[in-house]
Formats: sequence, C-alpha cells, structure tokens
Amino acid sequence: MARLDQTPKTVSIVDLSHDGRGVARWPEGHAQAGKTVFVAGALPGETVSVQQTARSRHFDEAKTLEVIAVSPDRVTPRCPHFGTCGGCVLQHLAEDRQIAYKQQVLLDNLQRIGHVAPATVLPPLRGDSWGYRRKGRFSVRRVEKKDKTLVGFREQDPRFVADIAECHVVVPQLGFKVAELGALVDGLDARRDIPQIEFIAGDARTALVFRHLQPLSDADKARLEVFGAEHGFAIFLQPGGIDSVQPLSGEAPQLTFRMPQWDVELLFRPLDFIQVNAKLNEAMIARALDLLDVQPGERVLDLFCGLGNFTLPLARASGDGAVVGVEGDAGLVQRARANAGRNGLGNLQFFAADLAQDLAGQPWLRAGFDKLLLDPARSGAIEVLKQLPLKGLKRIVYVSCHPGSLARDAGWLVNEAGWTLREAGVMDMFPHTAHVESIAVFDPPKKG
Repeated sequence: MARLDQTPKTVSIVDLSHDGRGVARWPEGHAQAGKTVFVAGALPGETVSVQQTARSRHFDEAKTLEVIAVSPDRVTPRCPHFGTCGGCVLQHLAEDRQIAYKQQVLLDNLQRIGHVAPATVLPPLRGDSWGYRRKGRFSVRRVEKKDKTLVGFREQDPRFVADIAECHVVVPQLGFKVAELGALVDGLDARRDIPQIEFIAGDARTALVFRHLQPLSDADKARLEVFGAEHGFAIFLQPGGIDSVQPLSGEAPQLTFRMPQWDVELLFRPLDFIQVNAKLNEAMIARALDLLDVQPGERVLDLFCGLGNFTLPLARASGDGAVVGVEGDAGLVQRARANAGRNGLGNLQFFAADLAQDLAGQPWLRAGFDKLLLDPARSGAIEVLKQLPLKGLKRIVYVSCHPGSLARDAGWLVNEAGWTLREAGVMDMFPHTAHVESIAVFDPPKKG
C-alpha cells in the first residue's frame, strides 16, 4: 500500500460526525477530490489545515494542524490533555452546542434508521458537566522507552494509553490524583502485570479495582494499602474474572449512593453498573417517572432494571401500585432485592431473565402490566419488545444509551406495532463526549 500523503491540506468543515469529528471533502486538485474526510479537532463552519492520518475505501481520516477560520462555537478546552486523550472529544465545542448536536444526532437517527419522528421534542436534560464521571476504567501500560507506567484513558488512537496527569470529567477526588495513581503503579513490582484499574464512586467512598495478571507481592500489597489510606480510596484486587474481586484487606467497605427525592439508597459492588453522572441520573429518573405518569393501583414493568435504579423510585412513587423489575445478571437481581429490603419497599418483585432470549416460560411475562419502562444496553430491546404482550399497555418509556438501536426499536414499535412516538429528547449523561443518551415516550394504538 502506498504511503499516506501527509502534506498539509486545507479543507472546509461542513458537519460533525457521530463520533464528534469534523466532516469535510477533499478539495479540487486533491488526488481524492470529493472523498469524505473525518477531521479530529475541527468544527462545522471552520476552515482548517489538516494532515491525513488514515484512509479506507470510502473515507479518509485526518487531524487538525491549524484552524484558519474559527467557528464562533469554539471554546478553549479546560483539560491540558484534550486532543490526545480519547476520553473527551468535544471540549472545544461550547456546551450549549454540544447538547444541540446530540439532539440532532438523535433526530437524524430516528428519521434515517427508524423512519419516525417524535410529535414533540423534549427539552434536553443536563446535569454536572465537570467532575461528573463516577464510574470508569483506566488503562495501564508500562512504556519502557519512556521509563514510565502510564495510567489513563486510551488516546484518540486507541492503540496507545494517554499520558495524563489529571482528568477534569472524573470525580475530583480521583480526577486530580491520576498522576499520583500512575506513580503508585510505576513503583509496584507488578507494574507490567496490571492492565487496568476500574473506579467507582459512592457518596462516601471511591473504590479502585486493580486487575492483575500475576499474584501481587506482599510489598506491593503494602504499597497499595498505604496509598488507599493516604488518599481515602477503598482498594480492591481482581486476579481473575468478575467474581474474583476482593478487598485488599479486611471486610469490603460498603459502597452506596442516595437519591433523596425518593428516599432510597442503593448498595452496589465495585464492578456493578451504575449511571456515571449522579446529578443527571436523578434528573433522568424524575423525567422518566413524570413521563410514565403512574396512576394509583397501576402495575409497572421495569426491564433491564440492574440494581433497581429506576425500580426503587418507581415503587416509592407508585403508592399502592406494583412494580416488577427484570434483569439478565442474576447477581444484580440479588442485590436489587437486597436494596428493596434495605429501603423497606414491599410492593416490588425482581426476576432474572436473559431478555434477548426466548421468554415464553417466564412467570412475569403474562402477569399483565399497565406501563413499561426499559433501559437496555447499546444493543437495544427489539428481541424483548417482539415477545411482550403490548396490548393492554398504556404507555412505554424507553431510556436509551445508543440512538441507533433506539431508532431501530422505535421504527418497529411505530411502523409494525402501530404505536405513536409522542416525545423524545436527549440527556447529557456524558458531557464533552459524543455519547448520546436519550429518552422516548410511546403511546398505544388508538382503539377502533
């Protein structure tokens, strides 16, 4: 294959891609004139000098060398590592424009994939935009050429780990200690045997889970113990799979977060899924409950319920109604039941079931429900939607972490099952990234 032509070229940016890169076409006179090129670090309306970084049959990739004509929406990124670290790709775009871009991504996906459009576009939901990320994973790599162990997110080129000293979107108690964390790992005997560090923050404690490929020495364990005590972290070790996670020493400290609006507290384990943005999570739950509009005595089904993030507030808000939560991970179901007991909630039940498989034998499936809430993974919920007895449901509220799968499922509900997409909008769970979280409301077919 011929080498890339890395001679700087000037292009005009006409759009923003789904992953936050500028979209342009090679100009007249270029060997590939008219071919689409995705440009990292560029915004719509800008003229930029670029250098090609990759090519494929249908499009090329490039990075910004210089912004010649600047968009009025461009702002100075807060983080010194922006442009190298791949954790954020939109810090150079004003926050109001970020959310407008995400709203357009949602609407474009609904139209292009699902051939549907909401009757009403909901106003965007926003929470904390800095220091919000309470769950994530740092990659770890020993780089002999630098004589340094890197701890951070992947670079924009995912083959490499970003060399960062701080992170402005991770919760502050950890985000401004990344350099110290890197120095800790660099000083371990096992620094070549630790591929990743997971973090998760409750209201009172932040946990760090060190994945290690070889047993740790006593000296390394002592270093981790000192680091945890000095910085207030709960340290866990993961020598194998998820079930191998254990506290570094003694009993595991409790990790919890409260949601005062519904007087509930959720207990979780270090590798459990929780929504990353605490303030946005509470706003999202409040909106979902408002849109669901549960009436006295109604039965609600919460699919992909996890630890009970929506289920417990639903049970608290439903009064004399009943709530059923279903989740594929049996361990999460067990902890959801425990969370219901801890919060004194008796009007709900939890079941474990793989919602992508045949559900014919599931006892909850034919129980009859008035409202449905679902919050699936990126793959969406088409398999379970096609199996549910939709007739009799008065409303569906769908929380989505991927606009493409939501659009596909919305298209089926509207165009095949006869439902109406009443409302849809975005929620900024991951500010400064291209990640699009959204919510949609469906009403049943009109009778007659």
